[in-house]
Amino acid sequence: MQLVIGNKNYSSWSMRPWVLLKQAGIAFDEVKIRFDGFAPDSKFKTDLARVTPAGRVPVLIDDDLTVWDTLAIAEYVAEKFPAKRLWPQDMKTRARARSVCAEMHSGFGALRNHFPMNVEAALPEVGARVLAEHAAVRSDVERVLGMWAVLLDAYGGPLLFGEFSIVDAYFAPVVMRLKTYGVLVPPKIASYMQRVTELPGVAAWMDDALAECDFLDFEEPYRSRA
Repeated sequence: MQLVIGNKNYSSWSMRPWVLLKQAGIAFDEVKIRFDGFAPDSKFKTDLARVTPAGRVPVLIDDDLTVWDTLAIAEYVAEKFPAKRLWPQDMKTRARARSVCAEMHSGFGALRNHFPMNVEAALPEVGARVLAEHAAVRSDVERVLGMWAVLLDAYGGPLLFGEFSIVDAYFAPVVMRLKTYGVLVPPKIASYMQRVTELPGVAAWMDDALAECDFLDFEEPYRSRA
């Protein structure tokens, strides 16, 4: 299999399936297409058009099959490798896990827009200002933290549904955002975030992101240089 991704420092959607595959020990070849802009004539869009008409990363290629969209990729991988138990085994628990992933997939627009992923950066002053000025961001953060607290209580940790699952891969970019923008969280949530960053798959992504040294001004609403 091949997984087509964008820059690791910035591409939160690419991070989800990459971490899922890496953490689960599923072999794949990484194909990175560097962001250089998102205009139709950019090299990124031109190169990506050869892979998928959707024009976005990530994309999973398995022989003659192309799967785009993170949820579709996660579902495909879970079905292809059932022994990896990437979703919870209990039917009702699995439905709950799918629900929280779907909520992340379609919601939290204010959090994503005002706290873009930037693994390399440390912007606590920006985080404090954004939270003070934007009620929608505060609401999104409160919902995420509340959700995590409920799941950690319900399933006993150490991760959201006990053992590593698609859900933890799905929320790994949110952990990156909260760290970058210095969002203050309760001790239980801080411990969960630390466990996520210590997962080998997440740690490998972070190391690669830091090694890119590829400052892209169009991905940097809060800085003019690294």
